Amino acid sequence: MERVPADSPTTRGRWLVGAAIVLLALNLRVLVASVGVVLPEIRADLAMSPTTAGVLTTLPVLCFAVIGFSSGGLVRRLGVHRSTVALLAVLATGLVARTLVDTTPLFLGTTALALAGAAVGNVILPPLAKVHFPDRIPLISALYGAAIMAGATLASVTTVPLAEMLDGWRPGLAAWAVLAVVTMLPWLTLLGHDVHTGPGSGDRLPMGKVIRSPLAWAMVLCFGAQSANAYTQFGWYPEILTDSGIGENEAAILLGVLTGVGIPVTLALPWLMARTGDRPTLPVFFGLATASGWLGVLIAPSSAPLLWSVLLGVGGSAFTWVLAMIGKRTRTPAATTALSLLTQGLGYLIAALGPFGVGALHDATGSWTAPLLALIGSSVVIAVAGSVISRPRMLEDTLR
Repeated sequence: MERVPADSPTTRGRWLVGAAIVLLALNLRVLVASVGVVLPEIRADLAMSPTTAGVLTTLPVLCFAVIGFSSGGLVRRLGVHRSTVALLAVLATGLVARTLVDTTPLFLGTTALALAGAAVGNVILPPLAKVHFPDRIPLISALYGAAIMAGATLASVTTVPLAEMLDGWRPGLAAWAVLAVVTMLPWLTLLGHDVHTGPGSGDRLPMGKVIRSPLAWAMVLCFGAQSANAYTQFGWYPEILTDSGIGENEAAILLGVLTGVGIPVTLALPWLMARTGDRPTLPVFFGLATASGWLGVLIAPSSAPLLWSVLLGVGGSAFTWVLAMIGKRTRTPAATTALSLLTQGLGYLIAALGPFGVGALHDATGSWTAPLLALIGSSVVIAVAGSVISRPRMLEDTLR
């Protein structure tokens, strides 16, 4: 059985660890949300083609999938605290480096470097919660889930004013590296109390074994469908709205509403999860909210865009719910790490089909009808796969 050292922050300094986890989560979507709002300036400065811009919008989910899935060995060898410091250093380096280059290939490469740090951060959050707050999984998951959304909202709202104040998109984007450096400080104090989730532990679960679990695949499908929706919203939602006659400024504000409205719902998750227990109420609700939002955008996009944005934002809380269930459906940090790797690695690979597929369908059909119908269909996956996850069973029991 894996043991946490007696002097580890699970028994002292939990406030420091909790704050450090929330700060870490705050960083993980900043680099994605900050690019979209200054993309026209980036494209003009780097002579970036529309096709390359499409690659840039798909790059986050591809990096989250490939790098996240392959990061398990690093986390096991370094320990969760050293891995966190390392990923923040990589994130900060990439954030600065991409503002110092003058060609599109180098911009994509340095952006991928920053995304590599964020990818490891995505994977490491559930094990950190399992190690330090095994008795408060829904609460800590809600806090870091809300922080992820808050980071995206903060970046989408403040990057343009930052760029204007600092005289250009380059310093406007580079400024977010300061947040990563500040976040690193509390984790440096925890290096002497690191916790390993392997290697050689009897609790370590081979990925080949985990991948045969029906519960694991339900996690992958639910997470993948929700993330496909989220990254489609990041990349295409404003354009879908502007094509329906809504102004660009209003569309940008509505995207901010969409990302921000999920924060209070996510913070309410511990209470909601306690009230609903093992019933599939929450995933079905998230699926219905997502479907209703996209249906409204399809039928009457300019009639009640605020309502559609709120519904989509509420449905997006399925993201934090799945991350919380990774911890609730495993017994040990090793199992949590394995399930987190599989869920996010394959889930983000599925998610890449969202923004890419929506763009391809739009180009092929010349309208948003087919893409929106596909997104409505993906909400059914959230509800059905989420209902499977809701059943009261542990990952380890499904492997027997």
